[in-house]
Amino acid sequence: MLGLRTTIYKVGDLQKATDWYTQAFETEPYFNEPYYVGFNIKGYELGLQPEDEPSVDKRETVVAYWSVENIQEVFDRLICIGATEYEKPYNVGEELFTATVKDPFGNIIGLIFNPYFKLDS
Repeated sequence: MLGLRTTIYKVGDLQKATDWYTQAFETEPYFNEPYYVGFNIKGYELGLQPEDEPSVDKRETVVAYWSVENIQEVFDRLICIGATEYEKPYNVGEELFTATVKDPFGNIIGLIFNPYFKLDS
């Protein structure tokens, strides 16, 4: 295992999701086709795939947490652009904070502030 590389979100409207994720992550996609849209987020892949049967009522199974410097600021910004609150930012121990929101397509986006985590080189 080399580590996590890609997080995929299934969406009902690929164009609307592309627009929303471009704004949410402040990054243009590097790959944009009708079957997949890919964003490079600081060396990690965020992918969007169209759903066969669109639904915003999705179960929580796995949550990918995106690293942020100011969790409250990012949480508030995502809510302002159309995400809904799932779990407000909270302290999970020492200086670690997590939060989750649901995108307009029903996917859970995790946010984490973890000053202790460093990538292996």
